[in-house]
Amino acid sequence: MMYLSTKSQDRPRLPVYASGLLLICVLILIANAVSLSMNLQSLREANAAQVTNARAVDKLQYLNVIVTDAESSLRGYFLSGSEAYLGPWRAAPGEIDAKLRELDQLLAGSPSQKRNLAQLRTLLTRKLANLNDIHEVYKVGGLQDIVKIASVTDDKSVMDEIRLLTVIMVEEQNELIARRGDSFYLEYRNGVLIGIGISVGAILVLLLFYRLVQDSYSNRVEAERALQRSNETLETTVAQRTEQLSVLSRHLINVAEVEKAKLARELHDEMGANLTSISMNLMTVASRLKHTHPELAATLEHARGTLNDTVELKRRIIEDLRPSLLDNLGLSAALDAYGKDFAETTGLACDVLVDGPVDQAAPSSAIAVFRIVQESLNNVAKYASAQHVTVHLAREGDLLALEVSDDGVGIDGDAAAKPKSHGLVGMRERALLLGGTFKVERGVNNVGTRVTAQVPLGNRDDAGAAPSADAVSGLRQSGDGHTPSSQPYSTRPHTLPDLDGQLP
Repeated sequence: MMYLSTKSQDRPRLPVYASGLLLICVLILIANAVSLSMNLQSLREANAAQVTNARAVDKLQYLNVIVTDAESSLRGYFLSGSEAYLGPWRAAPGEIDAKLRELDQLLAGSPSQKRNLAQLRTLLTRKLANLNDIHEVYKVGGLQDIVKIASVTDDKSVMDEIRLLTVIMVEEQNELIARRGDSFYLEYRNGVLIGIGISVGAILVLLLFYRLVQDSYSNRVEAERALQRSNETLETTVAQRTEQLSVLSRHLINVAEVEKAKLARELHDEMGANLTSISMNLMTVASRLKHTHPELAATLEHARGTLNDTVELKRRIIEDLRPSLLDNLGLSAALDAYGKDFAETTGLACDVLVDGPVDQAAPSSAIAVFRIVQESLNNVAKYASAQHVTVHLAREGDLLALEVSDDGVGIDGDAAAKPKSHGLVGMRERALLLGGTFKVERGVNNVGTRVTAQVPLGNRDDAGAAPSADAVSGLRQSGDGHTPSSQPYSTRPHTLPDLDGQLP
C-alpha cells in the first residue's frame, strides 16, 4: 500500500521570527536568573551584617558585665576577707582582652566604631588599673584606707564613661544595621520590580510563542488531514486496481484452462484421427510392398514407429494440457499417477497420500488442486535440491486440504513478493479463484518448504462453464465471487492399431 508523506530530506528550520522569540525568551530567563542571584547575595550580606551586629552588641554588653563583676568581686573580698570572691576580678583582664580582640574584628569595617573601641580600651585599662590599686591599698591599710580612697578617686566617673561609651557604640551599631536594612530594602524592591518586569516580558514572549505554536499546529493538522484524505483516496484507488488485477488474473487462469481444454480436444479429436489414418495408410502400403520391395516396406515400418512416437508425444502434451486421469478416474488417481511419473523423471522420492473421498470434488476444484500440486513439484525439482517430497491431500468437511512438503533448502520468507514469483502467484490465485486459501512457508524445524492450500469441495454436478462475453469484457466474477472453471473432457491414452494380416 502506498502513502503520501510530508517528510522532507532536509532538516526543517524555524522561521527567523520564531528563532528571535526563542532568543529573547532565553535572554529574559538569563536576566531573571542573574537578578535572583544578586538578590540572594544581598540577602546573604544583610543576614551576615545582622549576625555581626548582634555579636558586637552582645560582646559590648558583656564587657560591662565583666567590669561590674570584677568590681563586685573586690567589694565582696573587702567585706568578707575571703579570696574566693577574687575570681571574677582576676579573670577580668584576660576576658576583656579577648572580647576587645573579637570586637576589633567585628567592627573592622566601621572607622568610627574603631575609634570608639580604642577609647573603650583605654577606659577599661584605667578601670582595671584602679581596681588593682584598690586591691593593693586594701592589703596594706585595710578597709579604712579603701573608704578614704573611694571618697577622693574618680573610679565612679570612669565606670560611667565605660557604660556611656558602650551605649553609644551599641546605638551606632544599631544605626548602621538600620542603614544597611534600608539599603537592602531598596535593592530588594528594585529586584522585585525588575523581576516583575522580566516576568511580564517572559509572559508576553510566551504568549507570542504560544500563538506561533498554535498557528503551526493548526497548519500541521490541516496538512495531515489533507494528507489523510489523499491517502484514503489513494488507498481506495489502489484497492480497486488491486481487485481489478486480481479478477483479471483469475479470469486469465480460467481462460488458460479453457484454451488448454480446447487445444487438448482438438489434438485428441482431429490430430488423433489424422495420425490414425496415416498409420493405417502406412500399414496398407507396407503390407503390399513387403514381398515385392522389402527395403521400402522396412522404411515404412520405421516411419510407422516414428509415427507411434509422435502419437505418444501427442498424448503427453494432452496430459499436460488436461490430465485425462483426472476426468476418467478422479483426483486421487491423477495425483498418484503424476507423483509416480515425477519420481521416475526426477529421481526424487515422492509420496502421495490421499485421505478421504476427495474424488467427490467438483471439476473446478479438482483441476485447481492438481495444478497447485503440479507447480509445487516443478518448483521442488528446479529449486529445492531436495531428496524427498510428500504430497498429502485430505478432505476436511467441505474443504480439500492440500500440503506439499520437501526436505530441501527451504524458501525465503519474501519469495512470494518477488516480481518473478509467477508460479507462487498463480497457485495463490487458483486457490482464491474458488474462495480458498494458500500459504507458502518453511517446513518443520526450518527445514525445506511447505505449501498448504485449502479449496472448497464444490458441487460434483457443476461441470463448470466458460466465461461469458460480459464476464470477459468486464472482468466480472460469478455470483459466488469466483470465476467458473472450464468444461471437463476425457483424453484416453491409446496407440495406433496394428492392421497386419487384416489388409488384402
